Amino acid sequence: MALRPYIVGNWKMNGTRATLAEARAIDRAAARHPAVEVALAPPFTLVMAMAEAVQEIAVGGQDCHAKPSGAFTGDVAAAQLADAGARFAIVGHSERRTLHGEGDGLVRAKAEAALAEGLGVIVCVGETEAERDAGQAEAVVASQLAGSLPGAEAGVERVSVAYEPVWAIGTGRVPSLDDVGAMHRAIRAHLAAAYGAAGAGVRILYGGSVNAANALELLGADEVSGALVGGASLTAESFSAIIAAAAQRVEG
Repeated sequence: MALRPYIVGNWKMNGTRATLAEARAIDRAAARHPAVEVALAPPFTLVMAMAEAVQEIAVGGQDCHAKPSGAFTGDVAAAQLADAGARFAIVGHSERRTLHGEGDGLVRAKAEAALAEGLGVIVCVGETEAERDAGQAEAVVASQLAGSLPGAEAGVERVSVAYEPVWAIGTGRVPSLDDVGAMHRAIRAHLAAAYGAAGAGVRILYGGSVNAANALELLGADEVSGALVGGASLTAESFSAIIAAAAQRVEG
């Protein structure tokens, strides 16, 4: 991986103040591997507390609203995330797209709102099992990228893309390394078309049942420059092993 590996944990709707001990342990693990950039996205309730509890890792939000403020009960603005100590936001996760009906245009608006507040963004894309079986995986992801990526003027240097095949999230199933590499190469080509030379600096993360056992192999696939990790990021033991795998790829 030519780009500095980016290992991001998404805690989803898990975690209380008691689990900040895991974040502190992950922070210590990150300090042992400075060649790897490590981040955690806890639930909104823990963003501020976690940002204050760690030193080496970045803390981010799992989503943000496209508007800076307003009558949007239950939503959180990018400026509020930044005020709480967040340094990035995840947008367009398949669970947001599926469970909350979020389309590409809204994902792009959220990404641009986060960038406008100085946050980094991780834009998620990925196909369903039916779409892959129909041979439409690359076309689906290309369409999502076309509609979801923020404009080049918004701050490309703070954009990452996470490829998460929907059928692999939380299922224990993963695509073949050839399929992972093929999709990541296709995403890289789209980034080059969208952003020109700057597209080469956008990190592409793989997500979907990443764990300590398969991380080293997955991080070695073509154009994979990190991982977006779900369940395996909830404990320091499992997540630290993934961080170590990324460091091994860099350090040899």
